[in-house]
Amino acid sequence: MTTHRTTSLLLALATATALTAAAVPSASAAAADGPRSAAPRLDWRPCAKPGGPDAQECADLPVPLDYADPDGPRISVAVSRVRSDRPAARRGTLVLLPGGPGGSGVQRLAQKGTALQKELAGAYDLVAFDPRGVGGSTTATCGLAPEDRYLTALRSWPGPDGDISGNLARSRRVAEACAANGGAVLRSFTTANEVRDLDRLRAALGERKLSAWGVSYGTYVGAVYAQTHPGRTDRWVLDSSGDPDPARVARGWLANMGKGADDRFPDFAAWAADPARDGEGLRLAGRPEEVEPLVLSLAASLDRAPRPTTTPGVPLTGNGLRQAVQNALYGDSAFPGLARLLLALRDPRATPVLPPELAQPLRDQDASQMAAVICNDVAWPLLPAADQQRAVDEDRSRHPLTAGMPVNVTPCSFWKTAPAVPPVRITDRGPSDILMVQSRKDPSTPHSASLKMREALGGRAVMVTVEQGGHGMYLGNGNACGDAAVTRFLTTGTRPARDTDCPN
Repeated sequence: MTTHRTTSLLLALATATALTAAAVPSASAAAADGPRSAAPRLDWRPCAKPGGPDAQECADLPVPLDYADPDGPRISVAVSRVRSDRPAARRGTLVLLPGGPGGSGVQRLAQKGTALQKELAGAYDLVAFDPRGVGGSTTATCGLAPEDRYLTALRSWPGPDGDISGNLARSRRVAEACAANGGAVLRSFTTANEVRDLDRLRAALGERKLSAWGVSYGTYVGAVYAQTHPGRTDRWVLDSSGDPDPARVARGWLANMGKGADDRFPDFAAWAADPARDGEGLRLAGRPEEVEPLVLSLAASLDRAPRPTTTPGVPLTGNGLRQAVQNALYGDSAFPGLARLLLALRDPRATPVLPPELAQPLRDQDASQMAAVICNDVAWPLLPAADQQRAVDEDRSRHPLTAGMPVNVTPCSFWKTAPAVPPVRITDRGPSDILMVQSRKDPSTPHSASLKMREALGGRAVMVTVEQGGHGMYLGNGNACGDAAVTRFLTTGTRPARDTDCPN
């Protein structure tokens, strides 16, 4: 995922062929959302993770492979919980919805559980799950070659001169492998099924309603659940949201990343040119406006001549550097590592050290799940090659840091199976119980895109905009003001009276 940061980086695509989307599930989907059988039993066992809460427990939730056939084959979803350590203060269950597609909820609970216990003062049992295809849940594989499972391949970076012929060939190859090898399990990896699995988990926990904290892709899962199960939501937090346009879904999320990088990069540039970096040996330039030309120049030089690295057989290419920059923009804590990499590239005697997420291919199961969710959710257009090339060329010119990657072709354009149901349209119909928290300078889900989610939710939501840059605000990249707003809502139900800002 894989690491949490890597999988949360792998947002991808959707299509203009599904121009209409229901505000509620189709009749068949709605019927499938509530299996007639009794709620499954969860047999909990200790499963504390290094650095996580000592009381973390795990269980396996059986779910239908196909909710249209609720008595048919079953697969397993890994779930985890940390029970409230103050039973008298407990008011319900808070579910953590991870990013991705491909993020592990079980890992996220281990990473954030202790901080949440302290912040929420026992108000909730904390619960998470690995979406089908992830971690301890039932997985599937496409049988992808290792070279197709590197992060720089899964993200469709064009060739050094912007040529997309390699992307077209790889996208077709991946789609054909998934069609040949993934089977019914891979076809079941959808947002709609993740939402159904979430409601089955609610029933297994014996809860009438759930509260939730969704981050990145998890905000979309959370928004769809709130739309399709409005009577089962309690206090709902959407942290770092993208545009929920049902005609595009992940294709729109990916396309917005060029704007996101442009919004966020000035934070790194200011940091890297600050005289305070002199004492750390990390200063890259005398002025912030010199940093982006430096990065672009180094990437261009790597396009011409990739540099050997400390990872045998894996050189650093221009696209590798571009991906490293994109990754580092997710949080200020990654700035020093990016600066060290750039400094090594300026030194002809140095051997660069690759960031871990670029040093080896992802597992076949992880790469397959990421592709499957975005391609199964909605149909993607297959443009003529010349039109696709033109779109990449224009985006490269408009957003040099992302070099055309956000609008490039992906395996979804060659996907062999049509979406089972159209994506849900997010609307303002339902209880007003949603708090959005969003960075104004988010490299993945830019503020301008999050406003589309805010507009769709209307009076159901209030939005807190945090001036701190990064992706994923609560208890991570945000600030005290934003964290306090989320904690206050989750513990007391109180939101700001209107949309508000949190300055640094």
